[in-house]
Amino acid sequence: MKRAPDAVIVADREGAIVLWNAGAERVFGVSAADALGKSLDLIIPERQRARHWEGWKRVVATGQSSYGERLLAVPAVRADGKRISIEFSIALIPDERGEICAVGAILRDVTERWERERGRGTQG
Repeated sequence: MKRAPDAVIVADREGAIVLWNAGAERVFGVSAADALGKSLDLIIPERQRARHWEGWKRVVATGQSSYGERLLAVPAVRADGKRISIEFSIALIPDERGEICAVGAILRDVTERWERERGRGTQG
């Protein structure tokens, strides 16, 4: 996973980052050393945080999410403050008792495509 071109992030039940690959470093502009142990708030725009954490708590408690079966498109934020558009899918990671102990995500920056589809991309 370390060399995957997409961002691969795993966070524990509380939302603390426990895995941050080179793709995540590239997409979000944050080194693994700076991301590990931090909250996912690192990449979630402030306006979306309440909604994100409501859903997070529900998924961790129930072990059910429809996002593992389809891509979710949301805004995110890079270390330099630039907002980007990402698509991602998640995988719920159970412990030996079957309870969710972590959530993994594979994320891709789709900002250029999103802007192009809305007629805001650069002309070449």
